[in-house]
Amino acid sequence: MKVRHRARWVALTIGLAVAIFGVILASQVNNEPTYKGGVVLGKPAPTVSLEKLGGGTVTSSDLAGKVVMVNFWNTWCIPCQSEAGAIADFGRTHENDPDLVMLSVVRDDTKGAVASWQKAHQSPWTIAFDPQSRAAIDFGTTGQPETYAIAADGTVVASQLSAVSTANLEKMLACARGSCQG
Repeated sequence: MKVRHRARWVALTIGLAVAIFGVILASQVNNEPTYKGGVVLGKPAPTVSLEKLGGGTVTSSDLAGKVVMVNFWNTWCIPCQSEAGAIADFGRTHENDPDLVMLSVVRDDTKGAVASWQKAHQSPWTIAFDPQSRAAIDFGTTGQPETYAIAADGTVVASQLSAVSTANLEKMLACARGSCQG
């Protein structure tokens, strides 16, 4: 008899908790989201100082006066894997552009995994690590992949919060070079 009584109280408590949680969720249906992507658009690019794969660092002063394409990613991220071909193709097409820096920022992968990925894919983008996610936080990223275009004056002019295609990257580059179109 005591076991049944205790089971009823447990079931009642769980039911009450679910009901309260449901009411809380339902009360949020028409509210604006607390995060609105693109918080850096139209603003100066965040300052960075990141360790590069293979050694050395890349800093904001290294990027000054150049158009910069920044891609946040990880080797284990499925959408990142799906955009890898477009990233590499775009990079090879533009690797000799003197005004362009292509920077891939690894959010939370190991150096070994990234080195293996780089060996297999041979992307011409500079790969850098963001172990404390400082750059990711400063850019306002919500996940990966995310790509940002920065004009030569240091202003973030375009972003894509999902996997990119070569066409997307070309549009973002055109925008960073001053010819944005719809």
